[in-house]
Amino acid sequence: MSPHPDRCSVVITTYNWPRALRLALAALARQHVLPHEVIVADDGSGAETRAVIHEAARDYPVPLRHSWIEDRGFRVALARNRAIAATSGDYVLLLDGDMLAHPMFVADHQRAAMPGSFVQGMRVLTDPCGCQRLLEGDKQALGFFDRGLARRRHTLRVPPLAALSLRASRSQSRRAIKTCNQGWWRADLVAINGFDERFEGWGREDSDLALRAFHAGLQRRSLRFAGLATHLYHRERHEAGESPNERLLAETVASDRVRSAAGLDRHLAEFAAHPLPDLRPAHRNRERAA
Repeated sequence: MSPHPDRCSVVITTYNWPRALRLALAALARQHVLPHEVIVADDGSGAETRAVIHEAARDYPVPLRHSWIEDRGFRVALARNRAIAATSGDYVLLLDGDMLAHPMFVADHQRAAMPGSFVQGMRVLTDPCGCQRLLEGDKQALGFFDRGLARRRHTLRVPPLAALSLRASRSQSRRAIKTCNQGWWRADLVAINGFDERFEGWGREDSDLALRAFHAGLQRRSLRFAGLATHLYHRERHEAGESPNERLLAETVASDRVRSAAGLDRHLAEFAAHPLPDLRPAHRNRERAA
């Protein structure tokens, strides 16, 4: 395995927030180092989201693909697995559809990747005011001194400090594990069988993924001062009461399980035989003609 990836596939999740997805896709199209492809992992959005993706595809600089599942509640583990199975890069960047990537996001993650580990990125938080400024196109990005931000330190891109943070943070800590900004070798995701699709409803599927990676001997490396992305404010989707996902996570904590019980291997053969189409018009027409 090369010490750094040659091709980074971005898997970006979404559910019925097309305004945010439009900005997130535009941010990925402005990358200094373009990703190999972008795959939208859609957890059952409606026609407006589909229209946004097809509109973006008209002049998108890299292959843009849409992986959609039926809307049967919060099934982000399944949505991500299907999108990951459809990737063709050697490295997978997990990003949420309400996250606006800094222009150096892909380049920073590509530089941070190392065999034997996954990379946990950070997020800049907006408040309702900052979110509205971005959604209305007042600015493409918010900087350290702009109003409407929380966690301002995460707006600072300082590559030498980023390199120090990566060297100092190698661990198996589950603290602040969030798949809204993570980098994984695709081979590692295949080895641990991706997300556990038994996790339905909000939360804990990301902690389960990381924990099984630790059981497999992988380390977590935290990327600060690079790989920046800004989170658009929204109300959290936490569910009231104890979630069944907590019990599933407790099972993983109490075991040495590496592979998910219901995961990525359900989808690999399907997309190997029938790759998701590139939605850019010229490529779509060429695939139809073939």
